[in-house]
Amino acid sequence: MEPNLEQDRRQAHALLDALPAEKLNAVRSLLEVMVEPLARSLGLAEVEEEVLAPDTAAALDRARASLARGEASRTTKSSANSA
Repeated sequence: MEPNLEQDRRQAHALLDALPAEKLNAVRSLLEVMVEPLARSLGLAEVEEEVLAPDTAAALDRARASLARGEASRTTKSSANSA
């Protein structure tokens, strides 16, 4: 027997409409996790700050400045070795 998606959807909406306001937020959170578990997990994860080595930080600053000037990245094997 094939489920009737439209009927199931109407039933779910009716149940949501019948919920008291204090329970609606919990159901919404549960639905978010069910629909998009990875995005929800990533959104709640702590941001880890990595300490950059001074030479890496300087290279990033140069790259950002280059982008701000509208220059394209032209990293080649020979220029990467000379840095």
